[in-house]
Amino acid sequence: MSLRKKIKADLAANRNNTKGRFIVVTFRMANYFALHPSRLVRISGFPLVKFYQFFVMWLMGIEIPVRTQIGAGLNIAHGVSVVLNEDTIIGENVLLRQFVTIGNKSLIGLHSPVIGNNVEIGANSVLIGNILIGDNVVIGAGSIVTKSIPANSVVYGNPAKIMEKVENRIIAILSDK
Repeated sequence: MSLRKKIKADLAANRNNTKGRFIVVTFRMANYFALHPSRLVRISGFPLVKFYQFFVMWLMGIEIPVRTQIGAGLNIAHGVSVVLNEDTIIGENVLLRQFVTIGNKSLIGLHSPVIGNNVEIGANSVLIGNILIGDNVVIGAGSIVTKSIPANSVVYGNPAKIMEKVENRIIAILSDK
């Protein structure tokens, strides 16, 4: 998917959320320049990458490293204290609420979560370890997720427990946003 289409999807996901729009657009542009195969493009985008790292990551406290793989339609609700590991992979149409931490258990190796499409992650949730979060999952506020979650599930708690499995209801709820 092109940069333009990703930004358009991100802007649509963050409508009426100016802070979220600023965060996702600057992330997309910094991500584009940081990962571009051409050295000339990476060098020309260096100032934007540094602006993103200083302003968004350091001043705003939204730690989404520029090398993180994130699908289109990223929604940053509230834009406060979101921390993602660089090795995390996030699918399309994912909602991250405030104080979400997604990372690994160790400093060595690629043991970060892989998050599917149409996932909603509630406030104060923590997802850690080499886990897979399926498509159409809702993770309730304050959940601590250390095990994989199958698609079409609703989970919450510490430790997170699957409370229900639904087929089409979650898709309808997420599309109403």
